[in-house]
Amino acid sequence: MVQAFIPSPPVSGIRLGPLAIHAYGLMYVIGIALAIHITARRWGGASAAGGDRSLVYDVAAWAVPAGLIGARIYFDATTPFDITPHAWWGPLAIWKGGLGVWGGIAAGAAAGVWRVRRAGASVGAFMNAVAPALLVAQAIGRVGNYFNQELFGKPSGLPWAVEISPAARANAGIPAADLRYATFQPSFLYEMIFDLALAALLIWLGRRRPVKPQGLFALYVAGYSAYRIFEETIRTDSSAYFLGLRLNFFVAITMTAAGLAWFALVQRRGPRQPASDPGPALPARDISIS
Repeated sequence: MVQAFIPSPPVSGIRLGPLAIHAYGLMYVIGIALAIHITARRWGGASAAGGDRSLVYDVAAWAVPAGLIGARIYFDATTPFDITPHAWWGPLAIWKGGLGVWGGIAAGAAAGVWRVRRAGASVGAFMNAVAPALLVAQAIGRVGNYFNQELFGKPSGLPWAVEISPAARANAGIPAADLRYATFQPSFLYEMIFDLALAALLIWLGRRRPVKPQGLFALYVAGYSAYRIFEETIRTDSSAYFLGLRLNFFVAITMTAAGLAWFALVQRRGPRQPASDPGPALPARDISIS
């Protein structure tokens, strides 16, 4: 019987003359552009929040570079043994993969808060507007992981298992006993599906429930981190370990607890925000992202 699986990508990018376009980087560019568009729609339709879409573009101009820098610093600091190529510019080579999401969130959020406060707008309302958009961007970014053949899980014979080439297996730092397998759990696909589902849930909550400012962002932190607790149990690629478990497993637990505590705190103390705010000026029955 022929085993069904997701084939490995034939290429990781294309060349246009001297210019090399990496699929990993392209997916991040698409994800960032879509996140900006979604946030602008949600913020522009949020009359109680201010609604000036130009603020979204100003925040993005600062938060996106800060997020990429923070994500790379987190990766370099927690997995220095995975930095490639082994050259002075290796720590900067984000097109080779290697972005730590928590570092990106922290640095991007700090830059965003600074710009929103400088504009005199509501930081909490802006955070609620951007939370689902960040999840959409992360979901698209996981497509780049497929093309890089990275962030896969344990060996698997499931019909949706992903084929990983011998070279990618050897470079992933997986246990030697797993090198003989060709198909693995597509953990990046699981995360993509989860991110999109959580984004839809946050949009629904923002429209149907009286979530206070910062509340949706807190749920984004808690929800995404809770998923990562699961993901860290199925991934076998190279990672720093603590007490016999992947380092990011403990980071995920910490961030899940912090996000839930944050949500509970703002729901008790913050000013109440209308259930339909933030969001584009659409009929109440429409809960689509766009």
